[in-house]
Amino acid sequence: MMEAIYVLAMAKSHRTTNDKELIRWNEDYAKIEGKAVKKQGALSLELIISKKGKKAKCNHIEQQRLSQYVGHLNVVMFAPEDLNLVKGSPQVRRRFIDMEIGQVSPVYIHDLSQYQKLLQQRNHYLKMLQTRESQDETILDILTEQLIPLAAKITLKRHEFLFLLEKWAAPIHHEISRGLEQLQIQYEPSIDVSEKVELSRIIEAYSEKFATIKEREIQRGITLAGPHRDDISFIVNGKNVQTFGSQGQQRTTALSIKLAEIELIFSELGDYPILLLDDVLSELDDYRQTHLLDTIRRKVQTFVTTTSIDGIKHDIIKEAAIYKVHSGSITAPSCH
Repeated sequence: MMEAIYVLAMAKSHRTTNDKELIRWNEDYAKIEGKAVKKQGALSLELIISKKGKKAKCNHIEQQRLSQYVGHLNVVMFAPEDLNLVKGSPQVRRRFIDMEIGQVSPVYIHDLSQYQKLLQQRNHYLKMLQTRESQDETILDILTEQLIPLAAKITLKRHEFLFLLEKWAAPIHHEISRGLEQLQIQYEPSIDVSEKVELSRIIEAYSEKFATIKEREIQRGITLAGPHRDDISFIVNGKNVQTFGSQGQQRTTALSIKLAEIELIFSELGDYPILLLDDVLSELDDYRQTHLLDTIRRKVQTFVTTTSIDGIKHDIIKEAAIYKVHSGSITAPSCH
C-alpha cells in the first residue's frame, strides 16, 4: 500500500528504478487510482504503468508529460533505507534532491529529463572521440552549448532548495539533539556557487569549466562536470557527519531532513504532504520516535507500516485506525 501511494504521487518507486518490477507477474500493466483532497478541492489521480511506459491522468484528463502530473499529490517517505541519505553514496543524495524538488517545481523535472537525454548523447559522442570513431569536435561543442543552460538551471534550483531545507532542518536538529548540535547543509556542485548566485554567473562558470576540461573529457570518454556529479555534505558542529558522526548523529540528521521536508512543502504549497513511515519507527530509539510522532500529531496525514504496534511508545497509537495485513488480505480498520 505504501509503495502504491508513493508511486501514485511521484510516478516512480522509492525502492526500484525499474518500472517493470511494479507490474504483477504475468500481467501486462499496473494501474493505481486515488483521490487527493486539498485546500482547493478534491482531485482524482490515475497512473497506468505498462511495458510501453506510463500514462498519467488528473481529473480524468491525460497529462502530456509526467512533469505536469507530479506535484498534484505530495508525499514524504521515510523508510529504513533513508537513513542511508547521510552515509550512502552521492547518487542516493542526488536522487533525494531530485524527487523532493520535483514535487514543488514541475519545470525542474522537465529540465532534468532534458539534461539527462543530452548528457547521454554527449557521453556517447565523447566515447566516439575517445576511440577515434569520430574526430569532429564541432558536434561536441554544440552538445556542450545545449547542455550548459540546463545544467545551470538545475544547479540554481538545487542551491535554492538546499538553502531552504537547511533553514527548516537546522532548528529541528537543534531541538532533537537537546540543543547540543548545529546542522549545516553544504551543496557541492562541480562548479563554484557563491551565496548570491545568479543563473548568468552559473552559465559562465560552466562554460569556463567545460573549456578547461574538454581534452580530459575526450581522453576519458565521459562528461566530467555537471549536476550528475553533485553531492551534499551534512555538517554537525563543524564536522562532516557522514565521515565523523556517530550512528545516533547520522539518524538525527536523517530525521531532521525528513521533518524539514514536511515543513518546506507546506511553506511552498500551503498543504501538508502525506507522510509515509515505512517500517522505520523500529529503527529509531524512543526519544527520536517520540519527537517524530509529536511533530506530526494532528497535523500531517500519516501512514505507518510496522510488524508490531507494541514497540510504538506513544499516545498517537490510540487515535490511529489499525489495519492488519495477512497473506495479502487487509482486515477492516479498528481503533486501538
